Amino acid sequence: MNNLSGRGQVAGLPAWDRCAVMGVVNVTPDSFSDGGRWFDTGAAVKHGLDLVAEGADLVDVGGESTRPGATRVDEAEELRRVIPVVRGLASEGVVVSVDTMRASVAAQSLAAGAALVNDVSGGLADPAMIPVVADAGAPFVVMHWRGFLQGGNVEGVYEDVVAEVLDELHARVEAVLAGGIAPDRIVVDPGLGFSKEAGHDLALLAHLDRLRTLGHPLLVAASRKRFLGRVLAGPEGSPPPARERDAATAAVSALAADSGAWAVRVHEVRATADAVRVARAVEEARAAGSAAGARSEHEACATERTPGAETERGACGSGPTSGAADAHGAEGAR
Repeated sequence: MNNLSGRGQVAGLPAWDRCAVMGVVNVTPDSFSDGGRWFDTGAAVKHGLDLVAEGADLVDVGGESTRPGATRVDEAEELRRVIPVVRGLASEGVVVSVDTMRASVAAQSLAAGAALVNDVSGGLADPAMIPVVADAGAPFVVMHWRGFLQGGNVEGVYEDVVAEVLDELHARVEAVLAGGIAPDRIVVDPGLGFSKEAGHDLALLAHLDRLRTLGHPLLVAASRKRFLGRVLAGPEGSPPPARERDAATAAVSALAADSGAWAVRVHEVRATADAVRVARAVEEARAAGSAAGARSEHEACATERTPGAETERGACGSGPTSGAADAHGAEGAR
């Protein structure tokens, strides 16, 4: 299955013909990346609209920081931060995702116009989350999660990070399905940076093809994260600040798009919007090259098939079986 046909679509959301770009609006004073910049409702809505103008396909609105060591906000404060921004963006026709671990925030955001619930706990933080999303018929992001990160990294120990994340995500998806969320409305996210060190994150990015075997569209959220700082710093340097990791983020976006990711979640949209479009163009060229190669082989074999030329016919294949194979190959390439 090639990337063009295997990226997947999510019921209830637009069907993009390439890896989608999810822009981030943090309505928080303490996000690791841009805390406080969009804390005002008006500023947050304007920022979301700016992200769309720069190429975002959907906008993820969150009112609670999930950085390591962050203190949870109470429900009333999260609602106060999030709902007016969701409503404001949805009223402008923006496809809105709400980034929350609380069922009440998810429910009120969906009522205010949100189209997707992005829960970094995959429904584990609030037992009411899955029933709320299932009842609403909304799409749901299931992220790999091992617990709250207050006090630092939680259970970031793996013998085989790819296999373990794959197994744990599979178990969580099964629980979400059992809770009533439709399979065509589930997105999976490997949870880069959550209970993971830089080597773990890189290993997961190197094996996105294995995560896609879960059979659900894949969201990759690498934007400005610590592992990129480690890569850019080198073995003895100091990691650059989060806002200086956008070029590295765009590089990951291109790699994720080429690996068949459904969407990438980023703070700085313009470079990633360009990156995924280039990745799409390369995919199309790759598919066209495969189709041209299949046609050339078919035409060459047809030319060689002359009466009595048994050896040449054998080289290209003969009879109904080879004809079916040629037709199948050409159709698959298209």
